Amino acid sequence: MNIIEGKLHLDGKEKIAIINTRWNHIITDRLTEGAKDAFLRHGGNEKNLDLVMVPGAFELPFALERMLASGKYDGICTLGAVIRGATPHFDYISAESTKGIASATMKYEKPVTYGLLTVNNIEQAIERAGSKAGNKGFEAMTSLIEMINLYKNL
Repeated sequence: MNIIEGKLHLDGKEKIAIINTRWNHIITDRLTEGAKDAFLRHGGNEKNLDLVMVPGAFELPFALERMLASGKYDGICTLGAVIRGATPHFDYISAESTKGIASATMKYEKPVTYGLLTVNNIEQAIERAGSKAGNKGFEAMTSLIEMINLYKNL
């Protein structure tokens, strides 16, 4: 059987971006730290890593669309945190952000990873931003690296 898969290594030439939200920055800053750590640990060159900040999760797809259209990036890691509150706002924002990210990814056929936390409370967000559940920013970047290499092999 011929197995086609991506490797977890960058050659230092890949141009990668992280799009992160300012909303819930106490959480999202940790996600960015994790993503940057994964990028560097897997051979990325820091001069080829861009960080784009958007106000909140709803704005992620708009920035992603523009950045993918530019053709400057080999892959993009989206990060953010939407924490459920007392109103249905959580449901609308998380659903529309997710649909927008998926839509842009399919349109431009470039590797994009989804590191948008959608959690019920702040404790769950903290767990996923570097405590007992790991750092989902690190995981999203690791997935991006694998997908960039997989795209080269497909």
